[in-house]
Amino acid sequence: MGTQTDNVGTPPVSSHTAIIGPIAANIAFVMEITLVPLLLSAIQLQFNLSIGDLAWVFNAYGIAVACGVLLGGWCGDVFNTRKVFGFGVAFFAVGSLVVAAADSFEMLIIGRLFQGLGAGIFSPLVPLLLTRVSPENPGRMLIVWGSIAGYVTAFAPFLYGHFLSDHGWKIAFVFIAVLAIIALVVLIGTHPTNERARSPRPILNYSALFRTPKLWMTFIYVFCTYGAITYYLFHLPVWLSNTDGQSVGVGLALTVLWLTFSGLSTLLRNLVDKPHLRTIMLVAPLLIAAGIVLSYFSENLWLIILSSMLVGSGLACSNAPSTQLVLRFSPKGMSAVSTSLDITFARLGGIATVALLAEAQFVYAVPAICLLSLVAVLCALAACKGFGAEPDTGVPHLI
Repeated sequence: MGTQTDNVGTPPVSSHTAIIGPIAANIAFVMEITLVPLLLSAIQLQFNLSIGDLAWVFNAYGIAVACGVLLGGWCGDVFNTRKVFGFGVAFFAVGSLVVAAADSFEMLIIGRLFQGLGAGIFSPLVPLLLTRVSPENPGRMLIVWGSIAGYVTAFAPFLYGHFLSDHGWKIAFVFIAVLAIIALVVLIGTHPTNERARSPRPILNYSALFRTPKLWMTFIYVFCTYGAITYYLFHLPVWLSNTDGQSVGVGLALTVLWLTFSGLSTLLRNLVDKPHLRTIMLVAPLLIAAGIVLSYFSENLWLIILSSMLVGSGLACSNAPSTQLVLRFSPKGMSAVSTSLDITFARLGGIATVALLAEAQFVYAVPAICLLSLVAVLCALAACKGFGAEPDTGVPHLI
């Protein structure tokens, strides 16, 4: 790794130092994704919540992220990227501490909204800051970012279930807040890399987004697949809790899911840039639906783990390929806006599916998931029709 200097003569800063802030913030972000499903049953018990109330605890964060992503993407282009990133991390840290201190359902929701807004603002800026540290090797930075995120996501539930669960659910949010604060301190203490202000900002034609039907087919695909995956993340811990499942068992199932995602994503890395992309995208919703249906049919932990492997495989098969298509079909100069919409559709899919199916019985939930899978398959067929040239390299959603 080399060093970076800004365009006004500030001292050089090691690229190793410059990536610590964004990486630490991203670790806090992915820990929220993986630990909150594990904490839902304990939160429900402490506040005596119904399943509908619990869905709001889960969805309040997602709604705020969906709004914050668009705000963060736009502000990151218009204003100083590092400052916008810092504001987002600060909001996320404050929200995490509010959740940890919550003594009522209303305070819990307020904390989740602050958390989600902050996460939405800073999360789409992480890859931008990392690639600016090493503009000669941006792919290497994204691989480091994705690998760290994947393995933190994989092991966080298992480690929490073994070592921290006895201290109560609030300790997880305190830990997430501490990570965010560390990221903020490191960010303030490092010198900025070159900002995009050195070149004029291009004029963006937002109407071009609505004249790209394959882009919107891909967004609908993302909505459906991530809706089903998010529902699984909500459904599994609550369902295991109702069948006397232990937190270690839930943590193991979620660890298997994220390890499967990380491992298969690595194996598929060299295939998503080739003609296999269409097949991979078609298989993804089928794997997700099969995993969710299997989780309803069995109380055996090993079959639940198998269902987690299926859902994790579906996530791996849908994650990078759909982002590849979003970048492929995005109008010229609007990749950042398109990827922000990509994340927004992923979150909206999760919000809608959890809201509609949180209290649904088996006879309604399974057909709904199968319908989402069918719509995703049809969208993949439409989006990939006539797909010839290799797409650009993308970055993952990680929900």
